[in-house]
Amino acid sequence: MKIAVIEDDVFFQKFYSTRLTEQGFETLVASDGDEGLAMIRAQKPNMILLDIIMPKKNGFEVLEEMKKDPEISSIPVLVFSTLGQEDDVKRALSLGAKDYINKSFFDFSNLISKIKTIVK
Repeated sequence: MKIAVIEDDVFFQKFYSTRLTEQGFETLVASDGDEGLAMIRAQKPNMILLDIIMPKKNGFEVLEEMKKDPEISSIPVLVFSTLGQEDDVKRALSLGAKDYINKSFFDFSNLISKIKTIVK
């Protein structure tokens, strides 16, 4: 199963891709929203782990673009961001995200559990 990690922070990119690979997932990594959209369109991952605060296109813009594109609109997205205000969560979910995890309260086993629930 391929998981796209769209995250601008190099530490988090390496952490997620290493830990997800250890769990048996194939990971694809993009550093900004534009690169992420191109990668999603080319690679068609099984799911996306998406940050919100990124250069070029932020996570909300990525969700908006995905929603408009029937080729990628059905790929499940789990938002993983430091933005944790209720309005941010509601906005992401209204744009098609399946779930939202606040990085500030990160628990890797919870992340894996949510990934497995989403891709069932």
